[in-house]
Amino acid sequence: MSANARGALFALLAFAIFATHDVLIKFLGGLYSPIQIVFFSVLLSFPLATFTLMRDATQGNLLPVHPWWMALRTAAAVITGISAFYAFSVLPLAQTYAILFAAPLLITILAIPVLGEKVRLRRWMAVLVGLAGVLIVLQPGATELTLGHLAALAAAVGGSVASIIVRKIGAEERPVVLLLYPMAANFVLMGIALGFVYEPMPFSHLGMLAIIAAMAFVAGRLVISAYKAGEAAIVAPMQYSQIIWAAIFGYFIFEEAPATATILGAAVIIASGLYIVLRESRSDASENAPVLRTRTRFETGTFLRTPRMGMPQRGAEQRVPPAQTAPSATQRPHMRGLPGRVPPVAESRKMDTE
Repeated sequence: MSANARGALFALLAFAIFATHDVLIKFLGGLYSPIQIVFFSVLLSFPLATFTLMRDATQGNLLPVHPWWMALRTAAAVITGISAFYAFSVLPLAQTYAILFAAPLLITILAIPVLGEKVRLRRWMAVLVGLAGVLIVLQPGATELTLGHLAALAAAVGGSVASIIVRKIGAEERPVVLLLYPMAANFVLMGIALGFVYEPMPFSHLGMLAIIAAMAFVAGRLVISAYKAGEAAIVAPMQYSQIIWAAIFGYFIFEEAPATATILGAAVIIASGLYIVLRESRSDASENAPVLRTRTRFETGTFLRTPRMGMPQRGAEQRVPPAQTAPSATQRPHMRGLPGRVPPVAESRKMDTE
């Protein structure tokens, strides 16, 4: 099996587990407040998180290098967690995923002020088309927008903000810091609010919350393995497989038939997201590749994985153009200029990177 095939397989398995994880959230969301679900999910995630944190050999303390960026990321992660859990509990699975899939579009926009990314016309057009797909799903004016729809939009925005901040400071902050602060904030804030919404839970439901935490941990490790094995341009699109699982689970478990608008809007959003991923995979189209090199899963406080995911960070060594490594250019200088031979290039011309 090739490395890319192995990476794609790991990613497909990871997002299948995540989709099952979300089914359990939806089931419990019909019985308990999302505040209670988030609190216990994070609480039961701490033992698994400990093993992840023990592997962080980076020198330093738990004080963030960029406290204000970290505070914004923590707030975004808390909003994303509670919003995503609520959206899953009240909206059809396929509709929730369709809205959450707008995150790559928002990341592309946020990369302009945060990372200094230059977004040219083609990617702008893809973003606009994708946002039109969100409007197709929401159908403002034709259907009543509920708090669940607003929660899904808030989760997409919050997840995008948290992801782009990791892209901004991830090379300088310790993974343990990036992981621990959002978890601690979710635990404290949801714990304070728990007294107002708490409902007694049987042991079986607590067990389901433990399974949710375990699924997030296993799926997170598989995502890391996927990005280590395959190219980001191959692995990243696998996240859209969740919409297939959402349609299957929604139909057979919750008797949810995806609406025509949801199917059409999701297709538009996914198509625009795929175009952005493929466009960023070109070395001359994006300096930062913000969508390719950020999280491919919204953050709920139970997703235990290091932010770097084995992918290159800003400032990392860029891929060398084939012309600089071609055997005809480096090993046979006497054959320069012959038909079919690639001439040596000392450095990329300016026009090739603009």
